[in-house]
This record gives sequence, C-alpha cells and structure tokens, in this order.
Amino acid sequence: MTEGLDLAAYLDRVGIGGAPAPDLAALQRLHEAHVRTFTFDNIDVLLEQHPGVELADVQAKFVGRGRGGYCFEHATLFAAVLDSLGFDVERRLARVGDVTAAARTHCVVTARIDGTRWLCDPGFGHSLLHPIRLEDGAEEDFGGWSFRVCRLDRGASGATWELQRHRDGAWELMHTTDELPVQQVDLRAGHHFTSTYPTSHFRHGLMFTRHLPGRHVAVTHEGVTVRRPGEPTEHHDLSEGELEALLTELRVGLTDDETERLLAVVGQLRTQSP
Repeated sequence: MTEGLDLAAYLDRVGIGGAPAPDLAALQRLHEAHVRTFTFDNIDVLLEQHPGVELADVQAKFVGRGRGGYCFEHATLFAAVLDSLGFDVERRLARVGDVTAAARTHCVVTARIDGTRWLCDPGFGHSLLHPIRLEDGAEEDFGGWSFRVCRLDRGASGATWELQRHRDGAWELMHTTDELPVQQVDLRAGHHFTSTYPTSHFRHGLMFTRHLPGRHVAVTHEGVTVRRPGEPTEHHDLSEGELEALLTELRVGLTDDETERLLAVVGQLRTQSP
C-alpha cells in the first residue's frame, strides 16, 4: 500500500524536513509530530461522509486537507510512512476497555528497532506522544504523562498487551492489543462496524481531541475536558458559540459547509441528551 504515499508531502505537513533514518530518535520525533498535527475525531462519521480507510483516501484527507480522523486512518497513514522510511512495521488490532465486551475496533502500529518492538498509538483519544517499548512492565513518562505496558498470557489465544495510563494515583486500562496479523480487510471491517453499527458510540456523540503545548483538550457535543500533567482535570459544559471557536483553535480544518452541518448535528445531539 505504500507505493501511493507522498512521503515528502507528509513530512512537510507534520513539519519534518527531509526523510530521517529509521532509528528510535526518528520514530519518537515522527510520532509526536503526527499526534500534534492531526486531530483524533469522528466528525466524518457524524456527517455521513467518511471516505474510508484506504491509504489514498486517508492521505488526501490528512495530508491534502490537514484533517484528522480516528484510529484506522491514523494507523494506516503512520504505518505507511514508517514502512517507506525503512522501519520494520506491523499493524495490530486492540480492544478498548473490557476485553470481554469490546470488539477489536482500535488499531495501533508496532515498529521493531534493533530487536526491540515499540508500540505506536497515534490514533487514540488521549494518544501517546512517543512510542513505548512493547515489553512487560515497560513504563514511560512523556512530559508528565505516564504510561505502562503489561503482557498477559491468554493461553491458546496467545499473548496480549495492555496499555495503561497513570491517572489519579492508579493505573487505568486504555486498550489491549493482540498479536494476530492484520490485513487491510480487517481495517475495512472495523471501520464499517464503528461507522455504521446503530449503537456505535462514534455515531451518537461528537469527539475531537488534540495535544496542545502543556495540555490535552478533548471536546464532545456536551463539554470540554482539559488535562495537564500533574494537575487536576478540568471540565466544563459546552457554552453557546464555543464549539465554533474550538474548531478553529484546535485546527480541525473543516470547510464552511462541513462546519454548518456539524453544528446542526451537534444541536440535534444536545437536544437528545438527558
């Protein structure tokens, strides 16, 4: 899938000049640049206009328009970039939250460097800034954000990897990744489920997030949550006219028509909220 990638355009979009060598420093730099450049959001799902998860469509949306999206798109683009640069890359699927109830509807990327695998997670609501070692007990602190990986042996089904975030004095499960190979058809199926299944939360609420300097901002159709490392989480209800300002501040990159339609959808969602 990487043949159609415009690597130079991607690197220009994320602010990296020239193709870096496939080493850990480059992987860390690329991961943070990607996360800070592209929002995590479900806007195209709500607008019933999602182009799909093929590389050409994701590249046109992210690189061409500066838009963001959700995990299948982020992982597709990021994996293609790493592969083009010479990294040893694989995509993996994960379950968010309770593994007994959640489908495999999250996608991550692993990169192997000098025998060590690194978990890249550029398309999560509160994404890692840098990759984390895919080793049992590995902990990383990214500017005050602390994460941990734990390996679980699930018998015949093989090993799985929990990614946890340190929050309010305890470790909170984010998602659990398995070791099964991932083909493009798996991403198509996952995307189809999350974007069309009647009870999918991606269809019933707005979400867009971005890492800004010193803080992470998450917006829904109901409120705004701001997290800063080592400080209490801030939350307030969405006020009149605030959504338009946040779409601009977080550089979501919608057209005027998309903004107008999104505001109408959000108005409906807020009317339906209890």
